[in-house]
Amino acid sequence: MEISVRFNLLLLLGTVSQSESNDCQQTFPQDIYAGLREITSSLVQLKADMTLLQRETKEQAAQQKTEVDKLNQKLQVRQVAFSASLLAGESATIGPFPSHTTLIYKHVPTNIGNAYNSNTGVFTAPVRGAYHFEWHFAGEKNRGSAGWLVKNSQKVFAVYEQQATGFLGVSNGLTLLLEVGDVVFVRLAASSVAFDNFNHHTTFSGHLLFPM
Repeated sequence: MEISVRFNLLLLLGTVSQSESNDCQQTFPQDIYAGLREITSSLVQLKADMTLLQRETKEQAAQQKTEVDKLNQKLQVRQVAFSASLLAGESATIGPFPSHTTLIYKHVPTNIGNAYNSNTGVFTAPVRGAYHFEWHFAGEKNRGSAGWLVKNSQKVFAVYEQQATGFLGVSNGLTLLLEVGDVVFVRLAASSVAFDNFNHHTTFSGHLLFPM
């Protein structure tokens, strides 16, 4: 059997001319090299495409993060509300003063958006919109309690109360259209007093109703 296979192989080789054998030897390697070059070129192009895709993906992710951050900032800006009382817990009567005096409300349990400044008593509008404010004064008998809510330098609404006996209280409220940077604060009238203690009678509150 082995002798027969060898004989057939010799016959087959004998039928192939020398020139055909050389052509086969020359063509076959060239085909391999051409195929390798095509594969290499495809791999290079694929790598370039993957690099470009990764860059575009990173840019899109960065852009989306920026947009999300902007939306979060806008949402935070639109969340504005505060409430403050005149004193943190001690009992005291503020005033009378020889001139109108801005009240500084020190106890601030709520200050969403940080638009109220407990060092100055001033609220600064962070966004254009409609804001609602309320303020309450407590006082002592025979000593009037009076003041105004002030927008920038303009007196807007006032409160006043005086009585001969008992504990007095007075309050007011309003809605204002504010531009970005407008300030609002409460001013105690000259020769007036405001009383506060741990019950927090004298207060100043406000919140954004809606942006415009």
